[in-house]
Amino acid sequence: MSPDTLHNPMSLVGRSMLVTGASAGIGQATAVLLSRLGARVTLNGRDEGRLGDTLSRLSPVSNGPDGGHRVAPFDMGELDAIPAWMKEQAALSGPFDGVAHCAGIQTLRPIRIFTQEFFDQVMRVNLGSCLALAKGLRQKGVKAERAAMVFISSTAATAASPANIVYAAAKGGIIAATKGLSAELLPDGIRVNCVVPSIVMTDLIERGFEKLSQEQIDHLQRLQPLGFGHVDDVAHAIAYLLADTGRWITGTALTVDGGRTA
Repeated sequence: MSPDTLHNPMSLVGRSMLVTGASAGIGQATAVLLSRLGARVTLNGRDEGRLGDTLSRLSPVSNGPDGGHRVAPFDMGELDAIPAWMKEQAALSGPFDGVAHCAGIQTLRPIRIFTQEFFDQVMRVNLGSCLALAKGLRQKGVKAERAAMVFISSTAATAASPANIVYAAAKGGIIAATKGLSAELLPDGIRVNCVVPSIVMTDLIERGFEKLSQEQIDHLQRLQPLGFGHVDDVAHAIAYLLADTGRWITGTALTVDGGRTA
């Protein structure tokens, strides 16, 4: 077999990746995939026990403890503390080559019961955490010479989303932040992109479907010609943007929505 046959532009061997929201869903699928591509992964979430479950699913990349991966519980809602926390993690794992920010919250709430507290929480966790992670990654010693960030937006930001207005606004802010950060962090050698998925079948979505009628579920599925997404569909897009396959891509919102916006 020739060396050219073995070439894999998505190889992440020797690279260090931080994945937030890694305890379940898209974050867990992303962490597993990055480990299979050879990356050392730092797993972030609020629940150490659930992060331990994700850790057990990762492909080992070394003979060291936990196969070269680490668990790093932390609440991404603590915005001001994120940069210092990232510096601590980089000191333990080595500078980060990439950050996959999959943490976030979604709670349906019609505008008639809108409150400042609800607004602050959704914006802080979904949008504010992106900005704090960007601030943290550009610190000396935290990022590798060349690094990449990938955020998770949503088609809720680009299509009517009744009773989901604040979440949609936060996810729209992520698209805008992606473009602004891609220019601002260019001198730091950091690429910034986001993935824009539609409905992906996670445990959270499945629990939400329990409150819907079959007719409502069928309607949602008809909106996506390729059907509901799988967590791996989004994880693959994230890995593509983090690896050398995304070397010439920054400031982009990559739509992964089963054809919903086509």
